[in-house]
Amino acid sequence: MSEPPFGFGLPGRPGDDEGGGRSGPPPGSGGPFGGPGGPFGDPQQFAQALRQFADLMAYQGGPVNWDLAKNTARQVVAGQGDPVPADQERAKVAQALRLADLWLEDATALPSGIRTAAAWSRSEWVEATMPVWITLCKPVAERAVDTMGGLFAVGPEDLGALPPPVREALETLGGGGGAGGPGPLGGLGGLGEMLRRISGMMIGGQTGAAVGALAEQVMSSSDVGLPLGPEGTAALLPAGVAAFGSGLSAEPEEVRLFVALREAAHHRLFSHVPWLRARLIGAVEDYARGITVDADRLREAISQVDLANPEAMNEALSGAALFRPEDTQAQKAALARLETLLALVEGWVATVVADAARDRLPQAEGLAEAIRRRRATGGPAERTFATLVGLELRPRRLREAAAIWRELTTARGIAGRDALWSHPDLMPTGEDFDDPSGFVRGRPELDLSGLAGGEDAARERPQAEEPRPQAEEPRPQAEEPRPQAEEPRPQAEEPPGNPADGE
Repeated sequence: MSEPPFGFGLPGRPGDDEGGGRSGPPPGSGGPFGGPGGPFGDPQQFAQALRQFADLMAYQGGPVNWDLAKNTARQVVAGQGDPVPADQERAKVAQALRLADLWLEDATALPSGIRTAAAWSRSEWVEATMPVWITLCKPVAERAVDTMGGLFAVGPEDLGALPPPVREALETLGGGGGAGGPGPLGGLGGLGEMLRRISGMMIGGQTGAAVGALAEQVMSSSDVGLPLGPEGTAALLPAGVAAFGSGLSAEPEEVRLFVALREAAHHRLFSHVPWLRARLIGAVEDYARGITVDADRLREAISQVDLANPEAMNEALSGAALFRPEDTQAQKAALARLETLLALVEGWVATVVADAARDRLPQAEGLAEAIRRRRATGGPAERTFATLVGLELRPRRLREAAAIWRELTTARGIAGRDALWSHPDLMPTGEDFDDPSGFVRGRPELDLSGLAGGEDAARERPQAEEPRPQAEEPRPQAEEPRPQAEEPRPQAEEPPGNPADGE
């Protein structure tokens, strides 16, 4: 397939007609299964497919079969060829990452974030990043499973219209109370649960196919701008690096060093900016929670395919705009927050890599331009977001974010620029992208060096202490009456002396 088949498209795609020349029966005709054969194609083949699904339906890890997703991704990369990096390649990658990390010492104030250097095959990349992909895709995938599982309300009367082989297979899985006893899903009421599990398998397979397609293009663990791999593990994919460098005028070693610089720069951010990892993942999750599933379009797509043919189902799901973002303020805010943060990460990486490589890699500018073109024409990050969570980056934001970081470097120096990462409230916003120079000039409170104090602060301290002597002045006045109170005492002693004088 030419595109990742998960089918998370954006709304309002032009050219979607109502009929589309399709000859299948309309949704809902002839019962919930669309007629005697319905969308299931040949009854014998469908019955066999259901029996094969029985093992997969034993999965107990949640609505979406994530084990199937990982296995599907590995199968995709294996089908395209996935050579294991040789020892020599692993040594070259480790050397490139160490050298790149050393070069970055002069380009950023953030310390190294690399604890382990690795060279991964595409399958190893799938294994290492799948936990994060599950987190990112889970909100949309589970919503799709709920919608697909509830499309058909199945009752005992609906089974009578089906061909005998299909009815027998459904009764076996659903526990129709036949000669074989209750099925694994606990009675006919469990038929809806069976459909949910089939939906979970389908969505899991779609997710795995998308991640597998991405694995064929990535060059490193941070290539999509998100912290996908284990913290502290910097990894390059030699096959991906070689594919990126093919057709470029740069030598393979130079290409490897340039990609290693980008990987090492990402790890400095992800390791030493405590709030960044959680904010990035949380922003994707917040946006994904606002994706809705078009049940009518999904019902139409499913009713036109043969469920015994998984490839036909993949094409149906990927060809229809089934997943769309909600038009709410919360959804718009989540999208803006995610786009801004991703652009700031990429812009900072591009800035520090350019500074570190300027006098060391002759083709640094050409390689940086190749990275920008890769993003602008729909690189792996854009395609994956569009297919997995309904999101597509805006490449223009990347250039504007890089302009902000360059001007901050000129105005505040490397340490002042990188100090903005200390708190999310100090970071540029989406509005600042429209005027990078205004952000640098217009917010002097971000100059952290001013916090050390100066002559103005010294002048303010004595002025604040001046009222203290005035407050103490009344004390002597309060003590003045004391001598006056003691004057009558000698007069009080005179009466005892008068009789003695008379005697």
